[in-house]
Amino acid sequence: MSLETALLTARSGLLATQRALAAAADNVANADTVGYTRKTVTARAVEAGGQGVGVRTVAPSRDVDEALITELDSRRAAAAAAELRSDLLAGIETIHGSPEVGNSLGDLTADLHSGFEDLRADPSEAARQSALVQSAQDLATRLNEISDAIGTARQDAQDTVVTEVATINAGLRDIAALTLRIREQIALTGDAAALEDQRHTAIAKLSESLEVKALKRDDGGLVLVARNGLVLPLDPDRDAFSTADATLDASSFHGAGGTIPGVMMNGVDVTDTVLGGRLAEAIALRDQTLPRYQAEIDLTAATMAARFDAQGLALFTDATGAVPDISLPYAGGSQIGFAGAIQVNAVVAAAPALLRDGTHAVAGDPAGASAFTPNPAGGPASFTELIDRVLDFTFGSQAQSGVAWSSIATGGLGPDGTLSSPFGAPPTLEGYAALVTATQTSDAAAAKSSAESSKAMVDGLESRFAARSGVDVDTEMAAMVTLQNAYAANARVMSTVQAMWDTLLNAVR
Repeated sequence: MSLETALLTARSGLLATQRALAAAADNVANADTVGYTRKTVTARAVEAGGQGVGVRTVAPSRDVDEALITELDSRRAAAAAAELRSDLLAGIETIHGSPEVGNSLGDLTADLHSGFEDLRADPSEAARQSALVQSAQDLATRLNEISDAIGTARQDAQDTVVTEVATINAGLRDIAALTLRIREQIALTGDAAALEDQRHTAIAKLSESLEVKALKRDDGGLVLVARNGLVLPLDPDRDAFSTADATLDASSFHGAGGTIPGVMMNGVDVTDTVLGGRLAEAIALRDQTLPRYQAEIDLTAATMAARFDAQGLALFTDATGAVPDISLPYAGGSQIGFAGAIQVNAVVAAAPALLRDGTHAVAGDPAGASAFTPNPAGGPASFTELIDRVLDFTFGSQAQSGVAWSSIATGGLGPDGTLSSPFGAPPTLEGYAALVTATQTSDAAAAKSSAESSKAMVDGLESRFAARSGVDVDTEMAAMVTLQNAYAANARVMSTVQAMWDTLLNAVR
């Protein structure tokens, strides 16, 4: 090796060491900076004629595991969705009451059943009649409260859709602007690691709202792909998505003929194709889970009112005194929203003795309830025919002996008729009410558990990411000592070469 080659080699080593020291110093200085990742300087050997003539370095790069980042973004989307689901279902679970405490919907239905059994012991006793009216009122109030809780959660889900669309648009604009700056910086200097950290943070935040996968290019460009394969537009000056505010009721739905606005992208409705993150979960709650809950609670109320009415006692009605026709499909019928309107019939509340006597005659139907004539005014105080019909048939599985009640619907639910219950409906009022409570509250419990496990998964992956790509000050300081030794060694080579040059020049003179 010539002296000139040795000098150039040592000089390249000094420059490479200086850059590595600068990167290590930046790492230490930004150890506590949120979103900062460890930067490294890679040195590559330079050869000439098969002989090493030094090293050259490339711009500092982020020391990250891209596969880990992709997995972390996916888990962030799942955790954010699970947290939203848990939050919105928690209120419904609370309003349902608890079977352990004995105040659930099924328990209140059983209490009403027990009230009729108690009344049969003395049908004319006013105190028993009043207590039974109160039991009916408690049950109707609970149905109202559950319906209100479902409606509130559904409106919250709709509002979340609007909020998340705005958040996604802002995130995509930020990512687009950062991508332009990264491409420009790479073209000018080859170094855009700091900007890439900012973009990584922006993508991580976006992934909570909408699950995306980032496909990066060597020139700093980026393609964002949603979980359904949808390529998201990146334009710093234009929103990618749009939607609109809406006030929902039990009959609202999204789709053909519906009143809920869709989530649009470039003029195309993508509501039903959005997957992952808070946006997709809010849509699923709004359009599937909560409308199904509403239908199940409406069927509970409507079936209860109809089965009492069929036996000659209009115990439950809406404010106009009407009882829904449960033989008609749920979608588009009077059952929609009935749980929010059900009340104790004002006529019965004003004259509790009707619980003994009945409110109307029943003609009789071979496929339904048998004929019934109410206890006339001045009739026997011990009249039990209506109470027996209620105990045997309203709370039983048959409309009359040998004739089963029509099955409570488990399909064709939701305001658009596209939803189904995840269970087979029991034939009795108490069984159905108890199952609705169990199913809906277990959903909330499962959502809470899922949120906790998803958060634990994200925390674990973030710890792995921090260990892999974060800054360990002790490690950086140890590396700086090694680099200082390398710098000293290269400086020693240069001083030795310089001395040799001086000796050679003196000899020539």
